Amino acid sequence: MSSLSGRCVLVGVTGGIAAYKSADLVRRLIEHGAMVRVAMTASAVQFISPLTLQSVSGQPVHDALLDIDSETAMSHIELARWADQIIVAPATADFIARLATGLADDLLSTLCLATQAQIAIAPAMNHVMWDNPATQENIATLRDRGVDILGPDTGSQACGETGPGRMVEPEALLRWLTGQTDDQLLTGLSVLVTAGPTWEALDPVRGLTNQSSGKMGYAVAIAALKAGAKVNLISGPTALSSPPGVPTCRVTTALDMFSAVDAQVSDVDIFVSVAAVSDYRPEAHQTQKIKKHAASFSLELVRNPDILATVAARSSPPFTVGFAAETDEPVAQARRKLEAKKVDLMVANQVGGENSPFGRDDNALILVELQGETDLGRGLKQALAQCLVREIASRYHAKYSAPGS
Repeated sequence: MSSLSGRCVLVGVTGGIAAYKSADLVRRLIEHGAMVRVAMTASAVQFISPLTLQSVSGQPVHDALLDIDSETAMSHIELARWADQIIVAPATADFIARLATGLADDLLSTLCLATQAQIAIAPAMNHVMWDNPATQENIATLRDRGVDILGPDTGSQACGETGPGRMVEPEALLRWLTGQTDDQLLTGLSVLVTAGPTWEALDPVRGLTNQSSGKMGYAVAIAALKAGAKVNLISGPTALSSPPGVPTCRVTTALDMFSAVDAQVSDVDIFVSVAAVSDYRPEAHQTQKIKKHAASFSLELVRNPDILATVAARSSPPFTVGFAAETDEPVAQARRKLEAKKVDLMVANQVGGENSPFGRDDNALILVELQGETDLGRGLKQALAQCLVREIASRYHAKYSAPGS
């Protein structure tokens, strides 16, 4: 039975070209057992007819703030109380701005203020609008309030340009929604996750680091928590808030992260190393800013300890999962690391190029193990994390329920 069976899902539709995808989302939700109602803004009806969404949902479409046909003539209160989950797809820049500022000038924005249900939005707009600081500030505001931001995807747009701003496909949205009520696959187990980059200081101003945002690692920690595990997170420097219910140890350098992992890993069942840890650090840290004198500058680096390999080499290691972020041949490189470090599972993802996952909300993952590969495909990091946790749980239980384990 789907986790959506019997849940009341309100789909909000705003006025963007991606509104045509809303009908497919509604259909998929109903196929998974959800009870679906649709609320549209006035501009949304210019892109898709209410009759289409009514036919797909089997329910009247709501678009009026004061509905004289409802029992109380206050449909925003009725719908706000009815919904277990609200998902606005597509969510235009205009709607995002109104939601962030708390405006309540139509049915959809008003019921979002009046509900206690979880709200998710799937942004859809031109890539320049998405990158605009005003939009990014609005997104940050909503995320801080607990609104789930699903996407956007990157690709060709209706305007003929390419970039971030495409609405996430209905299939990926469904994968995220079905993961909100996850089976308790990890109940009674403890999981340690690392996330984010590390920072290796050259002097008080400069340092060696990478573009990791920490989003994938944080998503894995949240997914493991939803699967019933006791989760601890060790995070390098990120702009992300600590996940609710997940104790978070914040570190800066690779040596800091090594020490934090060493202090906690003895008591865990599963270790998931998502962090992008610096392989090297400067041999010497300058106490004053390095001045620009010579035409060239040499920097002596020393190797940092390999956290993943060290954990896997313990006398009684936990079930150990590593990430391999590679610019070329990610599966082959992940397999080489799997065999060299003797871990249970490696997760390959390609970085670099226009589809690089750094800083974005989507990713593409391939699981690599001795028996072969499993392609999880491309999707939102939250959805992929849920899939990954299910795969980890399956392999953990298979390993430790086997005779002689």
